[in-house]
Order: sequence, then structure tokens, then C-alpha cells
Amino acid sequence: MGLFSRQNRAGAEPNHVNGTRRSRHANNNTYSMATRPSFGQWLKVTWIDIVTFILMGALGLGIYEAPPAPNRSFAVTFTDGEVVYPQFAYPLRKEIIPIWLAAFLAAIIPILAILIMQIRVRSFWDVNNGIIGLLYSLIGAAVFQVFVKWLIGGLRPHFLDVCKPDVNLARNQVLNAAGFNQIYFTPDICTGDRKEINDSLESMPSGHTTAAFGGFVYLYLYLNAKLKVFANYHAPMWKLIVIYIPILGAVLIGGALTIDEYHNWYDVFAGAVIGTVFAFSAYRMSYAAIWDWRWNHIPLNRHQPCLYTHEGADLMDATWTRQAGWGSGSSSYHDKHAAGGHGIGSGAGGPGVPRKAVPGTTRRGDEMV
Repeated sequence: MGLFSRQNRAGAEPNHVNGTRRSRHANNNTYSMATRPSFGQWLKVTWIDIVTFILMGALGLGIYEAPPAPNRSFAVTFTDGEVVYPQFAYPLRKEIIPIWLAAFLAAIIPILAILIMQIRVRSFWDVNNGIIGLLYSLIGAAVFQVFVKWLIGGLRPHFLDVCKPDVNLARNQVLNAAGFNQIYFTPDICTGDRKEINDSLESMPSGHTTAAFGGFVYLYLYLNAKLKVFANYHAPMWKLIVIYIPILGAVLIGGALTIDEYHNWYDVFAGAVIGTVFAFSAYRMSYAAIWDWRWNHIPLNRHQPCLYTHEGADLMDATWTRQAGWGSGSSSYHDKHAAGGHGIGSGAGGPGVPRKAVPGTTRRGDEMV
């Protein structure tokens, strides 16, 4: 069978909600998450996201290329010649990790991990939701941070080095030679390269760190769900190591920016917060839960709600791990309990959680605690 062709047992069986038979194809807008769609079917439910990606990308690029909005003022030297803010007087150095590489790694590594997971998961919709959710995180965070850079920004550690200020060029005595002891000036007095000056006025937040945390925190959540690290059984330590490798990568990318003096520590922190918030938001939009180990591996359907019941959720066994009954077939729990037995299966209560069957009743996930 092909990589995405495996039928999930829960998707192949009719659903029973409150004793009523429900079809997965009640209208033309519904589809089964257990089967691979044609390109036309996929495009019909995804086109709005594709258009949004393009529009958001164009908007983000336009803001990124625009000159900084605020007329920020800064101090150069005291009257005795001492530099007021030496933390903005570092030399301009080559970036250890350029922005294109940070964005590339934040996208390609999670995508590769999602594809590798299909060795066992084998679900088209898991790949679709995984990658679409990743793009939600990366594009949303990128546009958010470029707006903050443009409207707020801040001085990079090498600002004075690229500005090359000459106070004799002050054109406006209201804004220049202003403040206490008249030591504050605007970029009017800069004599360096205008592109480098504009870039050095847009330090906060860090775009590198935003991309790194947007992609790698998302991957952390995905790996936790598929490996069932924080679940209902004692996972081996290697799984803990695996899910925190992406977090280490994000921290190293952000930390490198304080070594090459491209960003201040608070720029890196702000980028990490933005990327993390978008990663959590994007993952929850694409999957049925974030931390709830019973559901966080299940891709969400666009046109049908996840009922958080064993019979009402597709792809219940879409996991990598096979321990404690996970991934052994989503109908095993129902099968073992249909006759009132006490076997341990992979039902809505989670693998390894024995429960007595209630004939003719579908139990909601929030009841199974």
C-alpha cells in the first residue's frame, strides 16, 4: 500500500452519537480523514489558506522592505566625549546564522520530521495538517514581528558603528541636540550606508528567533503528540531527548545573535515569545489538543467537529509509538469492551486505561477522566 493509503478502522466504520447513525459523507463538504483525497478535493478545502499565505507573505515582505516608521532619537557622547551607550557601539560583524538560513531550518526540519513520522502514521491528512499548521505558525509569526520591527524597532548593538554619526549635520534643532544637556539626536546625523542604518534601527524583535521558535516549538508539540512522551504510560528517556532537540536548536539560533552582536537579549526574548505563541496557536488549530494525550495526535477535519469520543474521531491510531497499546488500531478498545470485557485497548480513554463498556452509549472525552 502507498504511504498515505492505509484505511483507519475508525474512519471506515459508521459513527453512533447518542444512538444515532451518522454518515461521514452527509453532504459534499464532508470527507473522511482516513482516505487520501484527489488534488481537486484537497484544493477545495485548502485554497483559502493558500490565498491567505500569499497575501500575508506579500504584506510581510512589503513591511520588511519599508524604511523604519519612527524617528527614533539616540545619544552619542557626553560633553566630555565619552560614549553614552557603549552597548550600541559594537562593531558590525558577519552573522553567524543568516536570516535566510534560520527561516530555512525552521521550515525544512519540521517538514522532514513530519514526513519521517509517516513511516508509521501513513496519513495524508496528518501530513497536510502538520505542514499547513507549520505554515500558520511561521508566516503568522513573521508578519507579526515585522510590524513590530517597523513601528517600534530599536537600536542594534552595532548601531553607532554603521551610523557613523556627525553631530554637525543636525538639521532640526527641535529633535536634534535635544534632551538633557542636548545630547540626543536623530538619524539625520548618520553618515553611513542608509540600508545598514535602517536595518540597525529595527532590532526588536529578532526575526531569526521568531522563525526558530515558531518552527521548532511547533515541532516539539508535534513530536510529543506522536511519540506520546507526556501520556498515560512511562515513556523511555530517549523520547524526552528527541522532543527537546528542536527547543535546543531554537535557543542556540537565538543565542548566537547575542554573540555576533546583531541583537540585544531582549530582542531575542521578544522573538521567542512571539514564535512560541504562534506555534501553540497554530498547532491547536490543526490538531485536536495540545497537552491532552488522548487527542493531541489527531488531525482536525475542516468541516466536521471532533466529538472527542472513540467512535467520533478519525485517525485515533495516527501515532509513531506502539507502546501501551498506542497505534494498535483505534477500534481495539471498542472491540474488547463490546461484550463487557475488561481488556486494555487504545480507546478514547487512552491505551492502557481499562474501562467498563456502557452498552448503547457513546462517552465523551471529557467524561473519561
